[in-house]
Amino acid sequence: MFIGHYALAFGAKRLAPRTSLGTLFAAAQFADLLWPIFLLLGWEQVSPGDRGFTALTFTSYPWSHSLLMSVVWAVAFAVAYRAARGDRQAAVVVGVLVFSHWVLDYITHVPDLPLYPGGSARVGLGLWRSESATLVIECAMFVAGIALYVTATRARDWVGRYMLWVMIALLVAIYLSSLGPPPRDMRLLAWLALTGWLFPFWAAWCDRHRDTILAERTR
Repeated sequence: MFIGHYALAFGAKRLAPRTSLGTLFAAAQFADLLWPIFLLLGWEQVSPGDRGFTALTFTSYPWSHSLLMSVVWAVAFAVAYRAARGDRQAAVVVGVLVFSHWVLDYITHVPDLPLYPGGSARVGLGLWRSESATLVIECAMFVAGIALYVTATRARDWVGRYMLWVMIALLVAIYLSSLGPPPRDMRLLAWLALTGWLFPFWAAWCDRHRDTILAERTR
């Protein structure tokens, strides 16, 4: 799951209209933002493999992707957002987004998701075993999420109008490139994955150049 996570972030703008799209992106992808850092630190491991939709074997990633740590990261993100912004409803939304990453991964991954650090059980429903089903579902989610966002906001200038679509096009290009073989060097893969940190900042930039046209639910 890649653009499916971003789909939920786009759609969540309707539930948290005062929250930056950059924050929503960071929340939805928080586990994958931590993952390459933990890989480079040697805390988690990945190796080349043949797992259907993705040619990677996620050997160990308990600190970024286990069920328990997903709850911990979700609560921590929500508490930090509430302390910084004072918006309880939005804090709940970003916390749910953080946890949604594990839920979507549970649906798509083969059984490789740990329940907690140190545990031996691995879970996953394995949507990735069907490349066509994965593509159809994830692309449909992405289109729906973008539609929810662009109908909830309006561009003020060229940044809000065109740079948003450039970002979307780049996300799609990265997604399609994942269908090919990954780098054989897993450290290189980790460094490449760190570019994911670009998108919350890019999304925040675009969002600052768009007006929210939905009535805010709370003030």
